[in-house]
Amino acid sequence: MTSGSRGWLRAGRVASPHGLDGSFHVVQPNASLLELGATVRIAGEAHRITRRAGTDLRPIVRVEDCEDRAGAQALRGQEILGPREGAPELEGDEWWAEDLEACRVSDGSRAVGTVRRLLALPSCEVLEVARDDGGGDLLVPLIRDAVRRVDIDRGEIDIDLAFLGED
Repeated sequence: MTSGSRGWLRAGRVASPHGLDGSFHVVQPNASLLELGATVRIAGEAHRITRRAGTDLRPIVRVEDCEDRAGAQALRGQEILGPREGAPELEGDEWWAEDLEACRVSDGSRAVGTVRRLLALPSCEVLEVARDDGGGDLLVPLIRDAVRRVDIDRGEIDIDLAFLGED
């Protein structure tokens, strides 16, 4: 997890400046963590959101201590982190991508690899798994037929290789 702590979740990434007042576009947004007045972390520093415009898919944000276009440009490319406690509750079969990353993946007692990241594809989200045997990455769709069990507390995911055509 790039946030470095289970207390923070990815809220997006600073993109291009918008206007002259320090506002910037956010790419890969988690809009629920980018609310007006919320505190976020950018480049290791806490900032309060003082402006929120645009849409949930294409938000425009300004934060304290970023008062001009040059300030927004200096933040470009930085990850934005939002506090986990401000995030909406998840359903029983939902997980934050950060919690899935680095989980060990197995098929029963057979070790398969480690989750690199979660990818959003058009049909569903998939786990990108780095195989222990070095045989290229395995993409595992997050569907019941492919994923038997996810145990975030233990950092373990049990999958069905036969369903994936891997056995």
